[in-house]
Amino acid sequence: MRIIKEIPTPNYKITLFAWNNRYIIKIEQGLLEQTFKVNEFDIIDENDIEKMLDETFIRQALERFDDMGRSLGAALSRV
Repeated sequence: MRIIKEIPTPNYKITLFAWNNRYIIKIEQGLLEQTFKVNEFDIIDENDIEKMLDETFIRQALERFDDMGRSLGAALSRV
């Protein structure tokens, strides 16, 4: 697996990878992470991966982290 780029921000971290004819977008926030796999044949240029990470994509990912945190918290409270 090859790291293409790391994009750190104050609240989350994005790492872009190339692996097995796929691009992998990994978004981490605290103890949670989301991974998206994109077939390399669906992208014309490696730089297009970063273009996918627009405001809408990031906002939806952050909302998903909120849902994931609630699910994890609820599961932990049942233990």
